[in-house]
Amino acid sequence: MCGIVGYKGKRQAAAIIIDSLKRLEYRGYDSAGIAIFNGKAIEVHKEKGRIIDLEKVIPDISGTVGIGHTRWATHGRPNKINAHPHTSGDIAVVHNGIIENYQQLKERLSQSGYNFVSETDTEVLAHLINYYHKSDLIEAVLSALKEIKGSYAIAVLCGNELVAARKDSPLIIGLGEGENFVASDIPAILKYTRKVIFLNDLEVAYVDQDRVTFFDTEKREIEKKVNTIEWNLEAAEKSGYEHFMLKEIHEQPRALHDTFAGRIYELEGNIVFDGLKLTESRIKDISRISIIACGTSYNAGFLGKYLFEQLSGIHVDVEIASEFRYAHSSPGSLVIAISQSGETADTLAALREAKSSGCRTLAITNVTGSTITREVESVIYTRSGPEIGVAATKTFISQLAVLYLLALYFGKIRGKISQDRMKRMLVSLKHIPAQITRLLNDKEMIIKFASVFKSSNDFFFIGRTLNYPIALEGALKLKEISYIHAEGYAAGELKHGPLALITQNTPVVAIATKGLTYDKVVNNIKEVKAREAPVLAIADEKDSEIEKYVDSVIRVPTTEEIFSPVLSTVVVQLLSYYIAKARNCPIDQPRNLAKSVTVE
Repeated sequence: MCGIVGYKGKRQAAAIIIDSLKRLEYRGYDSAGIAIFNGKAIEVHKEKGRIIDLEKVIPDISGTVGIGHTRWATHGRPNKINAHPHTSGDIAVVHNGIIENYQQLKERLSQSGYNFVSETDTEVLAHLINYYHKSDLIEAVLSALKEIKGSYAIAVLCGNELVAARKDSPLIIGLGEGENFVASDIPAILKYTRKVIFLNDLEVAYVDQDRVTFFDTEKREIEKKVNTIEWNLEAAEKSGYEHFMLKEIHEQPRALHDTFAGRIYELEGNIVFDGLKLTESRIKDISRISIIACGTSYNAGFLGKYLFEQLSGIHVDVEIASEFRYAHSSPGSLVIAISQSGETADTLAALREAKSSGCRTLAITNVTGSTITREVESVIYTRSGPEIGVAATKTFISQLAVLYLLALYFGKIRGKISQDRMKRMLVSLKHIPAQITRLLNDKEMIIKFASVFKSSNDFFFIGRTLNYPIALEGALKLKEISYIHAEGYAAGELKHGPLALITQNTPVVAIATKGLTYDKVVNNIKEVKAREAPVLAIADEKDSEIEKYVDSVIRVPTTEEIFSPVLSTVVVQLLSYYIAKARNCPIDQPRNLAKSVTVE
C-alpha cells in the first residue's frame, strides 16, 4: 500500500515530508516523489527506488507547503515517470487506491487536449481536477471526485493550497501548532503531533497553516472529532496492532475489495480482466490446466483446481513448482504460475520449462514489474499491497479471489455457468469482505482455544473437497509461526494411516461448513473423537447439529458452499496467530524463513 504525506506550516516542507515518508518505508514501495510550492511555482522531484535515492536528486527547495508519496506499483511499471506526484498545469496530486473508470476518463480528457505521459490511473485525476479548476480548489476536487469510480486517498497541491480527500483508502489529518499534516498512516506524523483526525469516506479537508476545514460532497462544512494517539512509534508503524501479521489479517477485506475493483460487474454478470491475453475461442479450446506454485501459493492453487473443475469443466493438475520442472508438460495446455513476489526461483524455473514445451502461460502475482510478469503471456495482479509478515495472509486471500474470478470467467465463456447464476455468484462474492469483517470482530472463541492448546506438540487440520486446501493452509500457518508440528489431511484419509497418531493430546481442527461432504466430515470427526482427540469445528453459523460432535465451534457467516473456504481461511489464520502469540514466538519473522524465496 502506498504512502501519502502532506504538510502546510511555518517550517521547510521538504525536510518534514521526506522524514515522514521514511516512517512509511515499512509498507513497501518502488518509487518516491515530492512536490513543493516554492512561492512562485510547484517543484516536483521523483525517483525510482528508495527514498535515499530521491534525496540525492532533490535540490535545496524553500517552501512551507507540499506533498509526498511512496508508490507501490499497481497501474504501470515502477519507474520515475509513473512515480507520484502527477501534475496537470498548476495541480499536483498524490493518490492511493485504484480508479476503475480511468480508461474512459483518459479517452475523454485526451479529446479535450490533455496530454498523458505516464501509465498510471492517477494522472487522470490530476487532469480532471485541472479541467474543473477555475478559482475554487475545493469545488474542482469535489467535481472531479464525483466522476471517479473506485477507491482513493488523495492530497492535492495548487499553489500554496492543500486539499485532501478519501474513499475506501485510509487518510488522516494531523494537527500541530501553526502547522498541519496529511498522512496515509499515523507513524508518518507521530514525531510531530499526536492529535489526529480520521477522514471518513467521501469527506474532504482544506488544510491551512492554522486550521483545517472539513466538507462533505456537497461542500457543507462538517465537524470532526480530534483524537489523541497514545501509541509509541514502534507500535504505530503497525497501526496499533501488535504484529504486522495481525494487521495484515485485518487488512483482508480491503485487499479483497481492491482485487475485485474494476473486475466484477454483478448487475451485468460480467468479469473483466485487463491483463488477460486469452481470447474466448482459446479459452473454449483449453483441455488442461497446470497450476504451479510453492508454499502458501500452492495451497491457493490447490483450491483453484476444485474451482476450475467445478465451474468451468477443465481438468487441472496442481504441481509443486520445484517438482514440475522435472515432469512432462502437455503442449498447448495453460500453465498458471502463482507467486506473491513474482520472483520465486522454483516457480520461475518451472514456468520456463513449461514455455519451452509450448504451453500458454498466465501469472498471478502481487508485484508489478516483477520477473514473472515479463516471462508470461498474461498477468493478473492481486493488488494486495505490500505484505511485511513472512507468513502470507492477505496475499493468499487475494490469490484465492483471482482464482475465483478466473474460474467463473472461464465457466461463463465455456457455457458452464448461466448469466443468472453468474450474477448471483458475483453478488455473493462481493459480500465476502463484509463477512470477513464480522469474523474479525468476534475472535473470543479462537483466543480461548489458542490459550488451552498452546502447549500442544502436534495438530491436525482436516477437511474435504474445497476445504482440504484450507486444512493444508491452516497446518502450514501454524507450523510457520508457532513451531508446532501440524499436518493437513483430506478427512477421508485419516483411516488410511494418520489415525494411528491421534490421541487425547492431539487437537484436531475440522473444517465442517455445510456442503456436499458435510455428513462425511461429521463421520470423520466421530472417528477422531473415538480416539479422545479434542476437536474444534469451523462451521456455518446456522448449523445447529455440529456442537453434538465436537468440543468447540467457531462460526462463520453463511454463504454459498463454494465461497466458504475464504471465510474458513481467516479462522485458521487467527488461530495460528493467537497460538503463536501465546507461545511468545517471533510471529512476523519466524526462524529460517524469508518473505521471498529467490533461490532454488
